[in-house]
Amino acid sequence: MRDAAPKTIYLADYTPYPWTVESVDLHFTLDPHATRVRSVLRLVPNPAHDQEHPDSMFLHGEQVKLIQARIDGIPCDPVVTDEGLTVGVPDGPFTWESEVEIDPANNTALEGLYMSNGMYCTQCEAEGFRKITFYPDRPDVMSVFTVTIDGPHPVLLSNGNPVKTGENHAEWHDPWPKPAYLFALVAGDLVSHHDTFTTMNGRGVDLNLYVRPGDQGKCAFGMQALKASMTWDEQVYGREYDLDLFNIVAVDDFNMGAMENKGLNIFNSSAVLASPETSTDMNFERIEAIIAHEYFHNWTGNRITCRDWFQLCLKEGLTVYRDSQFTSDMRSAPVKRISDVIDLRARQFPEDQGPLAHPVRPESFQEINNFYTATVYEKGAEVIGMLKTLVGDDAYHKAVELYFDRHDGQACTIEDWLAVFAETTGRDLTQFKRWYSQAGTPRLSVEESFELDTLTLTFTQHTPPSAATPAPQPQLIPIALGLIYPDGREALATQVLEMTKETQSFRFTGLEDQPVASILRGFSAPVVLKHDLSQADRRLLLTQDTDPFNRWEAGNMLGREAMLAMICEGAAADPAFLTAIKDIAMDETLDPAFRALMIGWPGAAELATVLHEAGTTPDPEALYNAGEQMRDAMAETFGDAAADLYARYSVKHPYQPNADQSGKRALTNAMLAFISHHSGTATAQEQFDTADNMTQQISALGQILRHGDAGPALAAFYDQWREDRLVMDKWFGLQVSAAKPQDAAATAQRLTEHPDFNHKNPNRFRAVFGSLTAHHAGFHHASGAAYTLLADWLITLDPLNPQTTARMCSAFQTWKRYGADRQAKILAEIDRILAAPNLSRDTTEMLTRIKGA
Repeated sequence: MRDAAPKTIYLADYTPYPWTVESVDLHFTLDPHATRVRSVLRLVPNPAHDQEHPDSMFLHGEQVKLIQARIDGIPCDPVVTDEGLTVGVPDGPFTWESEVEIDPANNTALEGLYMSNGMYCTQCEAEGFRKITFYPDRPDVMSVFTVTIDGPHPVLLSNGNPVKTGENHAEWHDPWPKPAYLFALVAGDLVSHHDTFTTMNGRGVDLNLYVRPGDQGKCAFGMQALKASMTWDEQVYGREYDLDLFNIVAVDDFNMGAMENKGLNIFNSSAVLASPETSTDMNFERIEAIIAHEYFHNWTGNRITCRDWFQLCLKEGLTVYRDSQFTSDMRSAPVKRISDVIDLRARQFPEDQGPLAHPVRPESFQEINNFYTATVYEKGAEVIGMLKTLVGDDAYHKAVELYFDRHDGQACTIEDWLAVFAETTGRDLTQFKRWYSQAGTPRLSVEESFELDTLTLTFTQHTPPSAATPAPQPQLIPIALGLIYPDGREALATQVLEMTKETQSFRFTGLEDQPVASILRGFSAPVVLKHDLSQADRRLLLTQDTDPFNRWEAGNMLGREAMLAMICEGAAADPAFLTAIKDIAMDETLDPAFRALMIGWPGAAELATVLHEAGTTPDPEALYNAGEQMRDAMAETFGDAAADLYARYSVKHPYQPNADQSGKRALTNAMLAFISHHSGTATAQEQFDTADNMTQQISALGQILRHGDAGPALAAFYDQWREDRLVMDKWFGLQVSAAKPQDAAATAQRLTEHPDFNHKNPNRFRAVFGSLTAHHAGFHHASGAAYTLLADWLITLDPLNPQTTARMCSAFQTWKRYGADRQAKILAEIDRILAAPNLSRDTTEMLTRIKGA
């Protein structure tokens, strides 16, 4: 176990590595408990290292046993610690050779080289390669790798192109320089789903999706998504694939969704395996997006990587933005945009507003694994989107093309990225850069005045100070805005205002009548907008706005106001809101997916945030009860129309995971929820019994769980799918999420006692405890039972898998929102975890930051 109180690493302290690694030769002799790794590194002094050249070299290494070491063929005696080794080196080029032994079978942290059900696989981002051999494990050290693998396995894979293959032996060479975090190795009894792709310049590429025997029937969609991604990246970004083959491997035990290792992507099985019978529409869309994301990393992450881990957003923010563009083109752009904002507000806004707040590019860290956050990924993508909005589509693509041309093969910084935009557009992006350096979500308020034919909008921005950014400065905020007359005509088509000051006014003249301002169209900046509109104005935006996001936002705000009145004033559900939502659901001119998204109201976590910011302590039970009251009122309002829509949009054709069918299923399942809430579970039971796809089956099971006797259906589902690990994750998670608040912790506890629960598997652990922490009223039940249960299991998991443990700790980050009793209970559990012996530094850092709120 590493030191639980490590030193803090600062961006300002960056210095280049003193040596350039010209080439790396690795030789693996695989054994479950005693894998031997021989490495040969050819090093030369790095001219970019402008300090006095050291006479000793440090190489990272953790949990590796040094067998022997040589410099220029001469045995040497390095000083070895828990974090690496130091050895004296000559003044000039030299060769470092080492042989180490590692234990993949007992590597439960799933970092470095480990085993998953008899298969060898790797995960090296961010700092896993140091658990394989001694090496300068930092992203700015890029080298050409040649890998030899010996082992009794039919499939032996690594990065790049195959050089030589034979029985129990394989050699691979990757011609493109890469950092160690992109290294990959897979060995096991696997079968390949094969296809080919011809690039825009006529090169043939072999494509393989490797899976365990028995999973071949779940590969076709993943391969289709890969080929669609390759085509899209050529057409939209001009990026052609650069190796002779591209391999994907599905792995059951994986901490992340997937990893973009050069030419050998390793995927969590849940992020690549799909079939209509076992995967929902959401699974298919997620798989399509993750495959695209990892493939797009080939250029934005691999060919151009980050200089240091502070620049993580350089590759992740840009690639998330690119995969969002891809999904928008493949499916519904408005639905994708709204879904992204819902996710941003649910995951990233709480980070910005709590003890885990940090800039998109942090200034310091202790454990880099704790900075794979929604701020780096999702807010990082929003920053890219704002930049594109500010400069325009043509200028964006011109700048990105310069970025690829100038920095191919380099490890870069945010400054490099912004420089190409400044050069191609002539803009000064100094203020815009604050989006990378300041933590917190700006609050944007607006006041209106209308005289004669002129509307004046005065905006004020304020970002709450935080420990990460004590004195925030005004941001450059792109405000996409339109104006709508009371009769529904558009008075002003969308234009983008650039706000640069703390307070700034904009005037619009020549207006026939006072319009309603449609502000922040497309959610043009990740801010919290305070715009005091009447309910009539919001209903106008809901029904007449030409911007789909602001139509949804108007409905969300009306729903928020209705819910708050129910919680704080004991009011009934607003009939005008209910009727407006029903009218949209019945509007045949609208996309069914958009209509399904409109049928909703703010969740408990969003309402808790609003109440907390208004100075009111949220009561999770009251929030839950208001949600149930709203659901009942919505079901009453829809009445027979729910059954009519359900029948009209039920898909009769063979299942396809496309946008058209997915939207219709989303709409019918929204209606099924109302039918079940209002009339019982007969329709849900019929859908469950006759469903030929998982979307319909699991949706029906959810309604039976919530409104009926679920025992027989749960047993039938289990008997049908008990051998399918990914479907069983759904079975575990659904039971927790559908439980009554008072039963949620007990349900999770019962499921941990089930013989199929395996806390060492991240997917299964997240299925139970991710569902518990997402169940707002259940997790925050006054008994504190869920806090205690989660803490018990985090203490159990931390010695085995610190990375998953630390990420689950974020469930406690909003503790200051709640009353004194809940705060005391949460803090007691945090202290109990922190008192656990040999707690990892991952978990220690997370909980220390959370507690220090």
